Amino acid sequence: MGFQQGLAGLNASSKALDTIGNNIANANTIGYKTGSTQFADVFAASLSGAGAAPVGLGTKISAVVQQFTQGSIGVSNNPLDIAINGGGFFQMDDGNGATVYSRNGQFQLDQSGYIVNSNGLQLKGIMANQGVIAQGSPAEPLRLFDPTQSLAGQPQATGASPGNLGVDANVNLDARLAVPSVGTFDYSNSASYNQSTAVSIYDSLGNSHTLSMYFVKSGVNTWDVYSTLTNPSGASPVFTDLSSGGPLGTMTFDQTGNITSGTFTATITAAQLGYAGAVNNLSFPVNFSGSTQFGSSFSVNAMVQDGYGSGSLAGFNVGEDGTILGRYTNGQTSVVGQVILAAFRNAQGMQPLGDNVWAQTPGSGDAIAGIPGSSGQYGALQAAAYEESNVDLTAELVSMITMQRSYQANAQTIKTQDSILQTLVNLR
Repeated sequence: MGFQQGLAGLNASSKALDTIGNNIANANTIGYKTGSTQFADVFAASLSGAGAAPVGLGTKISAVVQQFTQGSIGVSNNPLDIAINGGGFFQMDDGNGATVYSRNGQFQLDQSGYIVNSNGLQLKGIMANQGVIAQGSPAEPLRLFDPTQSLAGQPQATGASPGNLGVDANVNLDARLAVPSVGTFDYSNSASYNQSTAVSIYDSLGNSHTLSMYFVKSGVNTWDVYSTLTNPSGASPVFTDLSSGGPLGTMTFDQTGNITSGTFTATITAAQLGYAGAVNNLSFPVNFSGSTQFGSSFSVNAMVQDGYGSGSLAGFNVGEDGTILGRYTNGQTSVVGQVILAAFRNAQGMQPLGDNVWAQTPGSGDAIAGIPGSSGQYGALQAAAYEESNVDLTAELVSMITMQRSYQANAQTIKTQDSILQTLVNLR
């Protein structure tokens, strides 16, 4: 009798309704990907292929396939929430040395400094070595800080940057001023110089010192630059007159007011810094390139230097390419690591494990790691955001109605077959 077809249809419709119900239940699950039920017809045949019934035996569920379409991007207040805008998966350490994959970018820091999700799985990427990311290195759990070590950022002495910037100044010296009436420079006598300015510099321990510079017009289009040093409280001495050894250098200008010579080298000993034997001597360039001598008031257009003191870790920023920058209270930033995404040739072949993670299978192929935003299969990252579920509630509710009608129709075929069987039984 034909009960088999109706029964198969009821089972298949019931499982399809389960899939729809699961999609609706996860409409608010961050990073969830909707499932789609795929059906296949059933025909009976012998092992030799002969004797196939012309009428099928109903239907079956061939697969429940997840659809990895992009979900909407929502905004959060957590800087470590990360949304993938495009393809790819976060790589997560499952705690047993294996890697699982997720689209849920709701992360936070645990007590050991690792980036983890709500289940404690650690986000993987490449850790930086002195601010440099070694591309191609194996992914490992990202650790933003070690609580057993100091969280203070390393200070940098003025002139110790990779480019040896030192002090870079841009000033305008008033061409209308005359040579000072007092011929010998004396920092305590304002009549012995025309203008002055100051800049903070840093020693090897991150102590801040004030380098004062005095501009003395010595002739036509010629200015001598003298300097003094004020040290922090507790240093000995607290003040050093660096001009005792002569001017720091001489600035010269042409007839149009543009500088022709103005790069000097400042050398300051540890004793002059007030910390003899405790810090390194300082030697850095003082560059006045771009400065001018116009018939207008003295002005300092720019004054920068490359030193800084130590700073405490204040927070993190995540870039579109997954680069994680640590922010410090001294205004500096340092690359801590980089999030690396994984892509699959057949993402639908991955095995869902629950808790918003998947595992790779032979059907999905091996994971291919890449930099976020580097190609179409690796989406760009968006910090302080999350990817919402891609469930379309309207479509799911329509599918539920359709599948409910299918279930009713299959039940009706069983009822009809029962009526026919009853008629046969009642024949006399």
